[in-house]
Amino acid sequence: MATVTQAETHIEHDGQEGSSTRERILDVALDLFTEKGFDGTSLREIAERLGVTKAALYYYFASKDDILMALHMRIHEFGREALRRMAEEPVTLELWRELLDQIVGQMLAQRKIFLMHERNQAALEKLHEEGHDAEHDDIQNKFRQVLADTRLPLRDRVRMACSFGAVFGGLFMAGDAFETTSNQELGDLVRASVRDVLAG
Repeated sequence: MATVTQAETHIEHDGQEGSSTRERILDVALDLFTEKGFDGTSLREIAERLGVTKAALYYYFASKDDILMALHMRIHEFGREALRRMAEEPVTLELWRELLDQIVGQMLAQRKIFLMHERNQAALEKLHEEGHDAEHDDIQNKFRQVLADTRLPLRDRVRMACSFGAVFGGLFMAGDAFETTSNQELGDLVRASVRDVLAG
């Protein structure tokens, strides 16, 4: 236990206050999982790149699977603010466009997460098999409820669904197809596609 405490003190002093240490671990793991794959990366390699002992990592994460789960949960954060606003305000095409614009910005800022997903599908599928599906399904169901709201014209709801697909198709499902495209250019093109779909 003393070893963990000493390592923890060392890693805390290297970073920012608050949760920055945990985020630094995740950022390093994200780089390694993307470069070498989840199976090809060890906790020791993560610790070495951070310049700490492996014991320090156990202060924050019980296993490599826990690190992968924490990285995966970053994706869930993209839609939380949108879901909150949709619960508080009447959903219109204008609000939907505004929320998708925000989500595009958030996704581009964490673009490497989606590349990591593309390159580690087997490991991520295993996470879902071990009980992660409940929260994932809950988020999907909330979006489906909005799209099923008959107070909105059917034409608008179909456009909303298709525009959502444009965002995730362009930034997530495409994997590394646009890897050499800058965030600025890709974001402009995805937002233009969303506008086209919503405008009909």
